[in-house]
Amino acid sequence: MADAGLEGCRILVVEDEYFLADEIATDLREAGAVVVGPVADLDGALALIRGGSSLDGAILDVNLRGEMAFAAADLLIERAVPFVFTTGYENTAVPVRFDGTARCQKPIDLRRVARAIGRVLRH
Repeated sequence: MADAGLEGCRILVVEDEYFLADEIATDLREAGAVVVGPVADLDGALALIRGGSSLDGAILDVNLRGEMAFAAADLLIERAVPFVFTTGYENTAVPVRFDGTARCQKPIDLRRVARAIGRVLRH
């Protein structure tokens, strides 16, 4: 996955499924990224985003233990941090304000997620 363009990038991983979060983090590290988290809930995500450490990007699961992650997405936008949604939901479940946000449908292809975050970081 070295072609993902993530070398040295600090990527926040927000995912409530433990094994999936671990796989995403492992793949990102293999691509040279510095993984922040992973965190499994909205409060943890908000704390890390507000925490003052710089983030280059984020991978954000839409549904975190029954709580929608849109507040975290709004905060990432406010701080100009590009991100990718992962979701098992239909596009209509995501508010219109996020229409331009890259999405990876679950079950996710880990290489596709790495490529997607790489693309949003380059733009």
